[in-house]
Amino acid sequence: MREDAEALDIRDVTANWVNAEVLQRQIDDRIKALADLSHTPLFFGRLDYLHAPGTDLAEGAGGEQFYIGRRHVHDAEGDPMVIDWRAPVSQPFYRASKKDPMDIALRRRFGYTGGELSAYEDERLSDPAEAERTSKLLQQEIERPRVGPMRDIVATIQPEQDEIVRSGLAGSVCVQGGPGTGKTAVGLHRVAYLLYAHRERLARTGTLVIGPNASFLHYIEQVLPALGELEVKQATVDELVGALVEVRGTDSAEAALVKGDARMAEVVRRALRSHITMPAEGVVVVRGSRRWRVASYELADIVRELMGRDMRYGAARDALSQRIAHAVLVQMERAGEAPDDRVQDAVARNAAVKAVVKRVWPAVDPAKLVLRLLSDAEFLAEHAEGVLGSEEQKSVLWVKPARSVKSAKWSVADAVLIDEASDLVARTHSLGHVVLDEAQDLSPMQYRAVGRRATTGSVTVLGDLAQGTTPWATRSWGAALGHLGKPDAVIEELTAGFRVPTDVITYASRLLPSIAPGLAPVESVRENPGAFEVREVAEPGEVVAACVESLSNEGSVGLIAADARCAALAEALTEAGLSFLAPGEETTADARLTLVPASLAKGLEYDYVVLDDPASIVSGEPDDRTGLRRLYVSLTRAVSGLVVTHTGPLPLQLT
Repeated sequence: MREDAEALDIRDVTANWVNAEVLQRQIDDRIKALADLSHTPLFFGRLDYLHAPGTDLAEGAGGEQFYIGRRHVHDAEGDPMVIDWRAPVSQPFYRASKKDPMDIALRRRFGYTGGELSAYEDERLSDPAEAERTSKLLQQEIERPRVGPMRDIVATIQPEQDEIVRSGLAGSVCVQGGPGTGKTAVGLHRVAYLLYAHRERLARTGTLVIGPNASFLHYIEQVLPALGELEVKQATVDELVGALVEVRGTDSAEAALVKGDARMAEVVRRALRSHITMPAEGVVVVRGSRRWRVASYELADIVRELMGRDMRYGAARDALSQRIAHAVLVQMERAGEAPDDRVQDAVARNAAVKAVVKRVWPAVDPAKLVLRLLSDAEFLAEHAEGVLGSEEQKSVLWVKPARSVKSAKWSVADAVLIDEASDLVARTHSLGHVVLDEAQDLSPMQYRAVGRRATTGSVTVLGDLAQGTTPWATRSWGAALGHLGKPDAVIEELTAGFRVPTDVITYASRLLPSIAPGLAPVESVRENPGAFEVREVAEPGEVVAACVESLSNEGSVGLIAADARCAALAEALTEAGLSFLAPGEETTADARLTLVPASLAKGLEYDYVVLDDPASIVSGEPDDRTGLRRLYVSLTRAVSGLVVTHTGPLPLQLT
């Protein structure tokens, strides 16, 4: 298929050089999508139908056989050899069971070692004589060591995951899932499915995956290309809102909490609208020898009417000049003239009209608006009255006001406020579908920023309320979806854990009553209980020794520690001659140890984890609840084994 694409000759089929460039790019993208991926087989399953799909079962027509793979593959004649996993005919591979065989006689799973076919396993779903059993190949694939970036789970998608993956484009979905339940993979595979089912629409409107940080995005960036999808963009929330100003500052927890509160949207709206003033006098438009006057009361009526409409500030400003021009044209018509649209446009550009618009509805720079709110106590108090308390207003005001937009040390929360103001001035471009991962850490204002990118599209929200590690972390998905502008989204919960071993998740779940009361604990489905040990140590050298022990096993190793302790541990690793990676750097067979600050552990996974001093992770956060949630995240990064080392007492919740 790739060779056929490479051999295409477009010299005689394009009308001009523009068409040729566009077509060549499409061919290049096709060739790239058809690239062979090392250790990635073309098919992983087979379905033997009792009856050919689409035929009447009562007619007794013969069955049909399909191989299922990551993408569609056809032979030289164009006949299908492998069916795309997203096709309707592939669905029984994930959903069929002994209870509901879905007209499947046999489901075959193929096992691979290093890209070579090494095993297969059959399930005769329609044979009453064969008992239902757990797939050993499926279990082995789930428990396979993790080295390198995140991989797709297309061969191991479970029925409850498949329901979410194949849900329609029109509806938004929120997935609550504990550690290792596969929520990130489900979200990415949902994107791949939607691109398959609605390719033309999403090609026009665009698709975006939003992650918590660059390390996380780097970790997941190979999943969609492996499924043949190359056009999905990735970004963090900070990158989305940071286009207008450079973020160079930080906020105190108190300031960030207030700036991230949804009430700030009303403060910004009021501040923007305060620039509108009622006209004190009319306007006179001179055209040729005639003078046309629009009285002040008429102008006031136009301004009030525009203020009452659901329009962006900038769009209403543009409409104001046209409405004034229309009022002049009405007078012209009454005087017997026959003006057309060109005359109206000319009147709208008249200097007198432009002067009125500038005075009544002036242009507003979003960054300058927020700069004034954060610098001018009186301006803030005027527009925050009845919305923010006096102490809240003090917390967001800059101690040393900046002189200009460029010199200001904007924080991430400030950039979100500017994004809010920018959307009030001019509507933000909306995408067809947005995936928001690790959503529990977003503030209400950040949710609003993401929601603006999907006003005409749908969203897939992924997160775990127990893993919220910011002071403003989400307490309920209902509230979060309201801020996103998707209150009707369906909330699904995943509780089966495929990554974290039983002993590890049981230990970590001791924290749940303190950090997320009422949330169901994850139940590990892994047969291997995992290696687990809590070890008291006296100095960093013993932590290094635990890393050496973990490195004797196959797979990746993560040393997770409180941010403040990472420098000392890095020094101890270097002295011991152990090389290590930073989060986001790809593990290889020769470099398997990563030193991970606890603040960056979210979303990552390692075969073996050495967790340094849990009490330091808790104390490194502004409050116990946030600290315990950070610890819960750190404890649940292990796939095969966990060693917890501590120099002092453990947090009470773990004892």
